[in-house]
Amino acid sequence: MSVAVHIRKELRADDRTFRLSIDFVSDSDRIVLYGPSGAGKSLTLKAVAGLMTPDEGRITLNQRTLFDAAHGVNVRPQQRNVAYLFQDYALFPHLTVAQNIAFGLQRGCFNLRRPASHPSVARWLEAFGLEGTAASYPSQISGGQRQRVALARALVAQPDILLLDEPFSALDLSLRERMRHELSELQQQLRVPMLIITHDPADVEVLGDAVFEVRDGMISRP
Repeated sequence: MSVAVHIRKELRADDRTFRLSIDFVSDSDRIVLYGPSGAGKSLTLKAVAGLMTPDEGRITLNQRTLFDAAHGVNVRPQQRNVAYLFQDYALFPHLTVAQNIAFGLQRGCFNLRRPASHPSVARWLEAFGLEGTAASYPSQISGGQRQRVALARALVAQPDILLLDEPFSALDLSLRERMRHELSELQQQLRVPMLIITHDPADVEVLGDAVFEVRDGMISRP
């Protein structure tokens, strides 16, 4: 996998101005953007996902241009084939585990009445050990199980890259450690490229093959 991000964005709120100026290139399947809150990590992730439009610059994924301000290219989020795992997982509370996973499939390719019958949904229910919770709702399962559901929903559409926004921040300390190693093992098994943002050095140690430190809207150079 190859990712290249060269973007600029200026944001203003009242009398404050924040300037994002991010430049990095990596061929790693495990990229971590590391730094304190407010450094610009989430903005960078949103730019890759197409949820935030930079003022200028270029973003490519596997030599495919997702954004190029100079040439007027800005691929819609739905067409980028990237999966975004939000901090709070953003599961639908009124849908079961199986229905949440099925929602990751393209519209028209799933049946919310019998979601577990879809081969891809069944595969991820089994892969994450969620068969016994398929008919449960998010409020009825544990924090670790909710994270697995969110990961399954992200992976069911076979994305080119998985974007993770502070994936363990909502978990308690012991569960955080276990899920960190589970994600590492899963990534190695599936070879799914990941771009993770975090402020936790433990995430960097376990998951960071290529690490870029972000401070004050910029990549901090050693």
